[in-house]
Amino acid sequence: MHPVVYAQKTPDKPAIIMAATGESLTYGELEALSNQTAHYFRSMGLKTGDHVGMFLENHLMFYVWCWGAQRAGLYFTAISTRLTAPEVAFIVDDCDAQIMLTSKSLADVAAEIIGDVPQVREFLMVDGAIDGFKSLEDTIAAFPTDRIADETAGMDMLYSSGTTGRPKGVKIPLTGEAIDAENPLLDITKQMYSFSEDMMYLSPAPLYHAAPMRFNMTILRCGGTSVIMDHFNEEESLRLIEKYKITHSQWVPTMFVRMLKMPADIRTKYDVSSLKIAIHAAAPCPIEVKRQMIEWWGPVLFEYYAGSEGNGATYITSEDWLAHPGSVGRSMTATLHILDDEGNELPAGEIGNIYFEGGGQFSYHKDAARTADSHNQQGYSTLGDVGYVDEDGYLFLTDRKAFMIISGGVNIYPQEAENILIGHPKVFDVAVFGVPNEDFGEEVKAVVQPMDWADVGDEFEQELIAYCKENLSSIKCPRSVDFTKELPRHPTGKLYKRLLRDRYWGKKDSRIV
Repeated sequence: MHPVVYAQKTPDKPAIIMAATGESLTYGELEALSNQTAHYFRSMGLKTGDHVGMFLENHLMFYVWCWGAQRAGLYFTAISTRLTAPEVAFIVDDCDAQIMLTSKSLADVAAEIIGDVPQVREFLMVDGAIDGFKSLEDTIAAFPTDRIADETAGMDMLYSSGTTGRPKGVKIPLTGEAIDAENPLLDITKQMYSFSEDMMYLSPAPLYHAAPMRFNMTILRCGGTSVIMDHFNEEESLRLIEKYKITHSQWVPTMFVRMLKMPADIRTKYDVSSLKIAIHAAAPCPIEVKRQMIEWWGPVLFEYYAGSEGNGATYITSEDWLAHPGSVGRSMTATLHILDDEGNELPAGEIGNIYFEGGGQFSYHKDAARTADSHNQQGYSTLGDVGYVDEDGYLFLTDRKAFMIISGGVNIYPQEAENILIGHPKVFDVAVFGVPNEDFGEEVKAVVQPMDWADVGDEFEQELIAYCKENLSSIKCPRSVDFTKELPRHPTGKLYKRLLRDRYWGKKDSRIV
């Protein structure tokens, strides 16, 4: 399965529609442009296993670059557009990109990195070009639209979002297979999510993140149409579902929270009955949030737990979730283990480190130590998360191990308090983590983004602490609450909790952060 199949079968069918502008690429156009891009890569001397990068927002040409690299056997790295120039330069240098693509809208940051990445031989730009960059559109227009003679499957090499440290590149070995060979994600999506050429897929997240990038490429392998938003907006998402009769979509829990907190008259005025599959992942979803989404959209929510590493995955339907509320499902692709810090297997119900056995192989690019740390002596691999399984083998995520709070010798997982506090009607977003305490080592702190800044004050702080204690053991609840206008959250829903924690270690008197 590959877009080339549908370029021949349905060349005039839209492959990609940009939601904000209505611009589109047909399968025939995607085929021609990606072939020209592959020829360009070969003209630059790039061979199988070489590397290209892109610093690009959600754009019509995003997948032209990806499919050109995929059919030329290259690794391609997409870089977050929220990063600073030094952060972008680090990834470009670390991944060994020989050619870089960016856009005119990102020119200010892109121009800063040129002198810091000497291994890049050519810089390209879409929507125009500044000094030091060539126009992508003009450059590839000179090349033929037929297929290169030596096609072989390339793949992405993406970097972690750096929520617990410096981003690391996840490198999966190339298969050496044909560009249209089956792959595990394709098999799973066809079986679990009924991917087909009849699907209309809504993609509200940044494409540089692993799940949106890979799922959209899988939709194009299956002949469906992807409707891609520039950025997430809760009401606009509902409008697009109605307009395009969206059948499939993918979300993160913070998007659900924001949709549920809209006024009821706005939430209910759009027809979402076309939805058959609403996939979500990236972070644990609070139980009440997911329950309300199932009540609203019906049993169309399908959750999975996995990472860019591709070492294992779990899966759960709405029906199974209602029987095991809070679970992220049972393992699909590998054997799941819950281990203590000494590597011993733990029984059902006990919290430990989550490992997969027999999943896909991966390494962290140029970081043998991190690669070794992610594997144990038996060869099992972990993403660094903590959780437990029930008697039926359903996995429940507790938190990332790095975020665990140790207060007076007691292990506290902040996700529990976050799940409670996000349910408060005056809370827009929340983060819970450990801050210094002279007597207990750490204590629980909450930082809240309120729905209305006018609510901020001592009375609201005490209201939130009391609300948490009504639903959770007091030891797990925050001893204090600070307020912020906006939490440092990635557009994919991941919270940069490390950035919040860093403000408090050594600075203990702030009330407004």
